[in-house]
Amino acid sequence: MNLQWLKGLGALGVRLAKMVAVVLLIAIFNFMLVRAAPGDPALVMAGQSGATDAAFLERVRADYGLDKPMATQLVTYLGKIVTLDLGYSHRQQRTVASAIAERLPATLLLTLSAFAISLVGGVVLGALAGVRAGKLSDTLISLLALVIYATPVFWLGLMLVLLFSVQLGWLPAFGYQTIGTSISGWAAVVDKLRHLALPAFTLGMLYLAIYARLMRSSIIEVGHQDYVKTARAKGASEGRILWRHMLRNALLPVVTMAGVQAGTLIGGSVVIETVFAWPGLGRLTYDAVLQRDYQVMLGVFLVLSVLVIFFNWVTDLLYRVIDPRIQAA
Repeated sequence: MNLQWLKGLGALGVRLAKMVAVVLLIAIFNFMLVRAAPGDPALVMAGQSGATDAAFLERVRADYGLDKPMATQLVTYLGKIVTLDLGYSHRQQRTVASAIAERLPATLLLTLSAFAISLVGGVVLGALAGVRAGKLSDTLISLLALVIYATPVFWLGLMLVLLFSVQLGWLPAFGYQTIGTSISGWAAVVDKLRHLALPAFTLGMLYLAIYARLMRSSIIEVGHQDYVKTARAKGASEGRILWRHMLRNALLPVVTMAGVQAGTLIGGSVVIETVFAWPGLGRLTYDAVLQRDYQVMLGVFLVLSVLVIFFNWVTDLLYRVIDPRIQAA
């Protein structure tokens, strides 16, 4: 028992070391990519301060370490990352960590809600289409998934705003919560959920279509396996066969795709947060690019990279829950 526990602890340590190494490599790549962008960061900061004389430019370069060689800047940046120092935003006049901490909950709320909508909806619709392959319901679900997949996300969001906000008046069109009110408790939760509905649904629709089509194919493939035929021959009901024999094995490709696309889901929130004025990391990144706020850009890229790695780790854990035969490497 102790030996097995030690082996599990060692595997966890190896996994954590790999994750740290990947984060450092991503941080180096992001730093080099941002620094390769055209333009002088010191000139941008000086222009935003209203002074562009040579002496002020040199002082700005010295304050932010821009007068040092690129290798020295990179080592300094990595040293700050190790101490969880993401730098200081000259544009916002605050630390990058505080700016990200303020926006991160909104992004996590949006992306996790969209992920749940897409995964649950895709699995349910895909399973329904798979068990009724070739029938009318299968045709309708496949057609709906194809239409959603071919529809631009920003256009879908605008159409939903026109329908549910402008025409019907059921849901708010923009923002994170109602401005100018002092509601609290359950009323505040309901208010945020009403603001969340449209952006989360819009962001989740594209991935719902992908998971539905993948789940349909997986259900059809699993349905031809010998153990499913044996269960039918023994007289088991279709519901029991689907739940006990088919669903777990059919879920594996969907979970794989969901883990891989976790980063894409977070990246796609930039467009959605812009369309719906959602105050998350997407909007923060968009504003930082326009304002050439390099420290904020690097900080957001690093945080998003850590989130993607974390989601991939959660995917590995889900693999073991869905199929105990799979052991972590």
